[in-house]
Amino acid sequence: MTTTDTRTPRARDTADAARALFAERFGIEPVGTWSAPGRVNLIGEHTDYNDGFVLPFAIQHRTHVALAPRTDGLFRVRVASTFDDATAEVELDELDALFPDRRDEVPEWARYPLGVAWALLAASDTDPSTVTGVDLAFASNVPIGAGLSSSAAIEGATAVALAETWGVVPLDRVALAKVGRRAENEAVGAPTGIMDQMASLLGRADAAIFLDCRSLEAQVIDLGFADAGLELVVIDTGVKHSHATGGYGERRAACERGAAALGVPALRDVTPDDLPRLAELVDDVTFRRVRHVVTENQRVLDTVRTLREQGPAAIGDLLVASHASMRDDFEISVPELDTAVEAALSAGAVGARMTGGGFGGAAIALVSHDRVQAVTDAATAAFAAAGFAAPTIFTVSPSAGAARD
Repeated sequence: MTTTDTRTPRARDTADAARALFAERFGIEPVGTWSAPGRVNLIGEHTDYNDGFVLPFAIQHRTHVALAPRTDGLFRVRVASTFDDATAEVELDELDALFPDRRDEVPEWARYPLGVAWALLAASDTDPSTVTGVDLAFASNVPIGAGLSSSAAIEGATAVALAETWGVVPLDRVALAKVGRRAENEAVGAPTGIMDQMASLLGRADAAIFLDCRSLEAQVIDLGFADAGLELVVIDTGVKHSHATGGYGERRAACERGAAALGVPALRDVTPDDLPRLAELVDDVTFRRVRHVVTENQRVLDTVRTLREQGPAAIGDLLVASHASMRDDFEISVPELDTAVEAALSAGAVGARMTGGGFGGAAIALVSHDRVQAVTDAATAAFAAAGFAAPTIFTVSPSAGAARD
């Protein structure tokens, strides 16, 4: 089990890796590095693009980007990454032509930072010929495909780095989150909401972000894990997922069908009392998809209230109910995730659930400090007994959002 925070050598090593890659690919030293965290969503899954409520927090695992303005006068952006041996290169004034219609012309990973550059120029109404070309190199210790939003970490790091370099500082953190969402939706083609970008940009130490995805009002909610003797354990199943594939889009389409059947703008406007009427209007699959979102919204509100009134040790049943809803109604769990949750609960976890978009990724377990090793051992043994590859298990702590290193 690995535990890190932003002050540990691991984070410094990742920033150093970004700088070293920059020097190797571009032949000069960067002017600085910026970073943004991944996130864990404590509760509130697939509610964000339905204008609902979510409760994520930024984690200590971060993506770092090294950057330098180009000195050759070319209005060009180049991006390099430890993820790929190739370097992607695009003229700044060609970004509008590239996204979204020709996005397949660049590697998928490169669409994230290039998409942020494109969306940032548009959001700030900046003429590409008035800003300098830039080179960027990325390194990350956010597990990719684990449901911890490695994509939002890339977007957040790119957004704060380019906003500072290009002088578009009047854009606040919410505006930069919108830039990241547009990049992911249109440049990458993943129909995600804004939760991940908001968590990565607004994160606070020892706190979660209670986000209203309709108004984008964000409240800082103290978690109090340490004071309660609790830790959050991540069980990364190793099953990779991608938001740009069909399963995610199909779930979003079902939500839109349900909202249309009830004549409301979004499922945010549906309450549990509306579900019996909905059952008469739509097919069973659409009904169950909607039921997950509607009940999950209520679970987020209940979790915030419980944290404030009783503390984190009292939220376990809500986490368990969330997982059951994602498994049975939204059908986005996989056997590895179910095994992780069941093993954690059997070993004494306060609560456990899958986290992230689903179809793979990670589960989380809220665990008393003295049961962390027992949960780790139980999950490892359960995966071995089921014939699954061994999971990667580590603890996470609520951490600060995107910033210059």
